[in-house]
Amino acid sequence: MKHTYILTGMTCGGCLASVEKYLSEIKQITHVAIDLEKGEAEITMTSHVTIDILQKALPEKYTITEKVVEKTAIASVVTGFSLEKEKTKFQQLKPLFLILFYITTAGVLLNYKNWSWESFMFDFMGLFYIVFSFFKMLDLKGFPESFKMYDPLAKRVPFYGWIYPFIETALGLMFLLRFELNIALWITLIVLGITTIGVTRTLLDKKSIRCACLGTALKLPMTEATFIENAIMIIMAILMLTNIL
Repeated sequence: MKHTYILTGMTCGGCLASVEKYLSEIKQITHVAIDLEKGEAEITMTSHVTIDILQKALPEKYTITEKVVEKTAIASVVTGFSLEKEKTKFQQLKPLFLILFYITTAGVLLNYKNWSWESFMFDFMGLFYIVFSFFKMLDLKGFPESFKMYDPLAKRVPFYGWIYPFIETALGLMFLLRFELNIALWITLIVLGITTIGVTRTLLDKKSIRCACLGTALKLPMTEATFIENAIMIIMAILMLTNIL
């Protein structure tokens, strides 16, 4: 069942991520989607959760109240017409697919004259890190809150979430400049390995949360695509280490 609530007290992406985190920790809640501009939260539950329980789960600065639904809206639901068409998984992940397509295309164009799989993979990994870190940099305050919802290390060491975008930027430059590649590959295995563990747990628990891979600027759900993109980078790193070592 889905319910829409009014939320006040949120001022930025960090607030949004915090509210999503606190509400998602309630056992009966499977998905939380917040619209910061409207100040609304759409919450999916396995069984009804009272407004008092929802409020207790949030810090005092946030207030949650039930949204009054107009009669016309109720009538449209009863007659089987939806006011807002729910996006398909592909539509939600379209920005991610487009970014991966452009990164792949750029990697091919950089190497098509003197083709080398090794050079292509280094360029792909470098561009991947640079582009993904750029989106995280757009909201450095909000990203750590979203990231620690599933990354095991960020949960235990909050500072890790703050420096993670800078780690990605540094790795991207190392790959593109072919600087200390061996070190960059090992860091990639460690960093993405930890994140992939958290992503896998989230998918197995069937918890619907926001993916922080592109920061908080784009509202991407945590899906198998997140696991796949990490797995691609990990496989590339392993292949490159096999050639280097």
